Amino acid sequence: CDLSAARAAAEEAAERLAAARRDEAFLRHAVEELADLAPEAGEEERLAEQRTLAMHAEQVIESLNAALADLSGDGGAEERLQSALRHLDRARAKAGGHLDGALATLDRAAEALAEGVQDVERLGAALDLDPAQQERVEERLFTLRALARKHDVAPDDLPALAQDLTARLAALDDGGADLARLETAAATAREAFVQAAADLSAARVRAARRLEKAMAKELEPLRLGKAAFHVTLSLLDEDRWTVLGRDGVVFEVSTNPGAAPGPLNRIASGGELSRFMLALKAVLAAADPVPTLVFDEVDSGIGGAVAAAVGTRLDGLARDVQVLVVTHSPQVAARGGHHWRVAKAEAGGTVETTVIPLDPAQRREEIARMLAGAEVTDAARAAADSLLEGPAE
Repeated sequence: CDLSAARAAAEEAAERLAAARRDEAFLRHAVEELADLAPEAGEEERLAEQRTLAMHAEQVIESLNAALADLSGDGGAEERLQSALRHLDRARAKAGGHLDGALATLDRAAEALAEGVQDVERLGAALDLDPAQQERVEERLFTLRALARKHDVAPDDLPALAQDLTARLAALDDGGADLARLETAAATAREAFVQAAADLSAARVRAARRLEKAMAKELEPLRLGKAAFHVTLSLLDEDRWTVLGRDGVVFEVSTNPGAAPGPLNRIASGGELSRFMLALKAVLAAADPVPTLVFDEVDSGIGGAVAAAVGTRLDGLARDVQVLVVTHSPQVAARGGHHWRVAKAEAGGTVETTVIPLDPAQRREEIARMLAGAEVTDAARAAADSLLEGPAE
């Protein structure tokens, strides 16, 4: 129901908020620590390269200077290449175009050489031999890797971790408002449930009184005229409220005048319980969509006039719905519209159950057997005839 769903949502939000608050100190410290460091994706690789270059900066600079001397110093490659170009250019007119390809290639080589010299010069200028800078690079690289190990992530995943922890902290800060909203929704759902349950309880009280009156009419012909049937309603504890409302319903009976009522299943004897259940079935048959009622030994614990009364009531009930009765009582069996004999017999090491429809003569004989026992007498047959004729109107 809506109340259960609202309560579940509020309880879940409360549990999440409590779990987040248990981790609040860690979250705030971690977010602050990551914000101070401000890690960037790919930063570890860049720092590692800077550290490696700084560690060998002197050797690299020496090589760069030597390369620059070879490339652009006095008598270097750049100067010699330009000299070669001038010589070839002077001979171009006399070569009849045969030097054009070589000159073009050497021009491109001169441009590439100039670019290479510039790259070497830029790298030399970028190299920093400042020990303090090298120390800063190493310190940040160490801090980056240590923080990654602390959170068990790769250094490149630290920016994403910072976003996630920041979002969790924001959810924690907003969690109180969300929980309050859900608790308000739960309280509103409870109010609606209580109102609907109160209306249902009032309807149940009215239905209970009608059921008691109807049962009183049914008990008299079943020889339970001195018994009383009560429907007791009680308010259940809130944790037991369901979509069926908040009422506990107990059928209580008192079988003797002046006796205090008690639960039907505890107070009534076997025979009385059968008749109470028959009365309930009879009263509720009109409201029950099931077109067939089955009674298994509803005559248990009764006999004589009481069994006859039960048979008569079953006969009346069968006018509205189909009634199937399993019985050992001849008084009950005689009131049926049709009669089958159910028998068990052992054959070939197994027990077989047979159901045999009886014609009028067979039925008379079976009821006589039920009356007399093993030996069917004429008196038993006469008594069976009397039962089959039914009670005088």
